[in-house]
Amino acid sequence: MAVVIRLRREGGKKQPHYRVVVTDSRKPRDGRFIEKLGHYDPGRGQEAAVVDGERARYWLGQGALPSDTVKQIFKRLGI
Repeated sequence: MAVVIRLRREGGKKQPHYRVVVTDSRKPRDGRFIEKLGHYDPGRGQEAAVVDGERARYWLGQGALPSDTVKQIFKRLGI
């Protein structure tokens, strides 16, 4: 099972916000997930990203692969 860290879309039409989740790569984008790490609201700018750094480091240490967008968010937050 390949575990990935990616964004799960939530919110209304033309008002997206995202959850940063750990999931199986075979699951759909908004499907079941293993753990929620935080959230991200692109409409509010960079400070709108909140992620549990300790759990993110744990999953990265276990071999979870972050998506490109999640990599950028982690880089900005210093994870």
